[in-house]
Amino acid sequence: MKILVIGESCKDVYQYGDCVRLCPEAPVPVFQSNKSREENAGMAMNVYNNMYSLSDAEIEIATNKKWEEITKTRYVDFRTNSIVLRIDINDVITQRCDLNKIDFEQYDAVVISDYNKGFVTETDIEAISHKHPVTFLDTKKILGSWCQNIKFIKINEFEYDRTKHRLTDELIAKMIITLGPNGAKFNDKVYKVPKVEIKDTSGAGDTFIAGLVAKYVETEDIDVSIAFANDCATRVVQKKGVSIA
Repeated sequence: MKILVIGESCKDVYQYGDCVRLCPEAPVPVFQSNKSREENAGMAMNVYNNMYSLSDAEIEIATNKKWEEITKTRYVDFRTNSIVLRIDINDVITQRCDLNKIDFEQYDAVVISDYNKGFVTETDIEAISHKHPVTFLDTKKILGSWCQNIKFIKINEFEYDRTKHRLTDELIAKMIITLGPNGAKFNDKVYKVPKVEIKDTSGAGDTFIAGLVAKYVETEDIDVSIAFANDCATRVVQKKGVSIA
């Protein structure tokens, strides 16, 4: 089995420290960077790494070059795990995916992890969906007719509310809506998850789509795949930072 991930990648940085007082010049916390610093591959590369850990399939990725230069640095209070500040560097991606260089026929599934940074356009996504019958989409774009040939669309509640005015019955039938601590929903069926202590939701969506596709390629059963994806996401939200299932 072979799976292709397409999308933008970045480097996620977590700098932990202490916030014990307010700044005397302004009502903001003083952050002391005196704890650990963690760096992980983020966005599409996080999907790739999660899928690599969850599946026996061969996983490949088409992503932006020099993705390590695109950083999301979060300054986090160690005691509460609250993010004090996030700083993004080189957030705009000018490079576009060259679909002509990809032999889609060799893959059992294609995953589009689109953070809407410019690496894949609506036209690209529509073209990919015509090139491969088993294409999964996780996008920050407002949905439209360009994704009607996608097999399954993963979307969260906020993204659903933002795009629901553009949805057709055909698109809704493809949508798997993640509900945070309430699990996920597909075709009016709710897939519940156990109540756990949530430490960090960063990257949980990446883990969900990775688990979903890994299990679907193995079973071709979307119910089993959603349950497995829920389990994977539940595991990572109990850890600090962006983690691998």
